[in-house]
Amino acid sequence: MAKNTLSFVCQNCGAAYNRWQGKCESCGEWNTLTEEDVTGATTMPVSIRSKRKGRQFALESLTGKSQDAPRLSSGMTELDRVTGGGFVRGSVLLVGGDPGIGKSTLLTQATSLLARAGHRAVYISGEEAVAQVRLRAERLGLADAPVQLAAETSVEDIVSTLSEGAVPRLIVIDSIQTMWTDTVESAPGTVTQVRASAQALIRFAKKSGAAIILVGHVTKDGQIAGPRVVEHMVDAVLSFEGEGSQQFRILRAVKNRFGPTDEIGVFEMTGLGLREVSNPSELFLSERDLGSPGTAVFAGIEGTRPVLVELQALVAPTSLGTPRRAVVGWDPSRLSMVLAVLEAHCGVKLSGHDVYLNVAGGLRIQEPAADLAAAAALVSSLVNATLPADAVYFGEISLSGAIRPVAQTSARLKEAAKLGFLRAVLPESARGEAGGDSGLSLNPVGGLTSLVAEIAARGSPGAAAQKSASPLPRSRRADF
Repeated sequence: MAKNTLSFVCQNCGAAYNRWQGKCESCGEWNTLTEEDVTGATTMPVSIRSKRKGRQFALESLTGKSQDAPRLSSGMTELDRVTGGGFVRGSVLLVGGDPGIGKSTLLTQATSLLARAGHRAVYISGEEAVAQVRLRAERLGLADAPVQLAAETSVEDIVSTLSEGAVPRLIVIDSIQTMWTDTVESAPGTVTQVRASAQALIRFAKKSGAAIILVGHVTKDGQIAGPRVVEHMVDAVLSFEGEGSQQFRILRAVKNRFGPTDEIGVFEMTGLGLREVSNPSELFLSERDLGSPGTAVFAGIEGTRPVLVELQALVAPTSLGTPRRAVVGWDPSRLSMVLAVLEAHCGVKLSGHDVYLNVAGGLRIQEPAADLAAAAALVSSLVNATLPADAVYFGEISLSGAIRPVAQTSARLKEAAKLGFLRAVLPESARGEAGGDSGLSLNPVGGLTSLVAEIAARGSPGAAAQKSASPLPRSRRADF
């Protein structure tokens, strides 16, 4: 019998150490090392493993006909958009999100729609009893859906049960952190158990052709808990995002072997579950602060979908030695860069002001095309100037103050025209791509200086000087 090998494994990143220590050197987390048996996920004796010969397999050439992987529509348009058109047979998806964000609600609705369409759908919960899942289904109005339920955590029992009868088209495991397998001697939720359980379920999916969705917990940093190797093992990783105070939910593909990774699905949390939002731009702009300084509408692109969202900025004099820089829904590094360009090339002194930037609606913007809208909102708040309510902004700001073009200009303009906007502020070099069929009045800008001067001319007299009034020394006062 092989001797058990004990090691200390980090429960956050999966790094292994020979002895215990307070801090993991790999991820920097404290008190995450747990003693585990890492002998291996197999009980085969060493003598047999060493004598076992490999099985020969056939090699194929690159030439030949390849068919697209057959997909199964979930019945939810937004979910199919993120997955690339539906669930692929034999694929494994990992869905992560904050507690209470609506992961179980989303998957309950998806399995119910598939079951009503005549497909065998199985929902296995390791955290809730069957009665609790039924209560959720009744609240959502899905109690009549022929979904097969179970409350089980043993991977061997789950695989044995699902192997009988017709192969399920969709299997939901909620969650992978509660699963355990007999092949390893570790507590459920540890790195070794999560890795071994996921490997057994992935092997069953590839062998049977069933699509499996694994629900994963997230850490305090928003990352999916457990070893990173699980994210590499699965075919797709989906992130369910949203603010607790907002009713909007964003489903984003972080990894997808069968589709794009920059698509998003927008949902609205209601009393009857998640409602799909076919036009997210109209939803994000439904509560705009019309006529208020410091607001600008950004025409962005999420995947193949144009999305219009409002950027809100507040610039206020500070009483601190180091001004605050707070941003929600955007990259703080991009905000620091825009502030530096405004001060270096446009004469906008913000070193004595607190700066707050917020993306309305809980959406997280990742593309640099929002630079121009953010700069317009910041200058508008500083000089107390109201930007035109019928204008959209998009463009990337370079370190020299020039406005660089962005991709899919025509799609952004068409979405803005569809929502009733009349003008667009865009890079000068994007004039040719925009064309004249959008129906909007174009205002191309080649540099950030001209835009700042135009917004400053709209400001109320003395607004900048009034905001500059501060007990700080004159060298730290903000003015134009």
